[in-house]
Amino acid sequence: MTELSDEQKRDFEAAAFRRLIEHLRERSDVQNIDLMNLAGFCRNCLSNWYRDAANAEGVDLGKDQSREIVYGMPYAQWQALNQTEASDAKKAEFEARRPRDH
Repeated sequence: MTELSDEQKRDFEAAAFRRLIEHLRERSDVQNIDLMNLAGFCRNCLSNWYRDAANAEGVDLGKDQSREIVYGMPYAQWQALNQTEASDAKKAEFEARRPRDH
């Protein structure tokens, strides 16, 4: 196995994150509740993790700012363009699986 430097790891992780964000922007048909029910995280989780990382480094990044970074537009705009009402079954599944921090 190739030995990676810390800088390479950081760069590759950043590239993978950027590709994940790009993929999620392209797949606006996939709702956050679907992601939560299947994978246990969603776009909002990613934006929270991004904000947490910034805040840990002393950068005061707000919730709206971090969501715009992940969604590629203001969250309210993304919701208006892409979010649909979740079925009762999806809501029930979410409640049954919901991690304590959501």
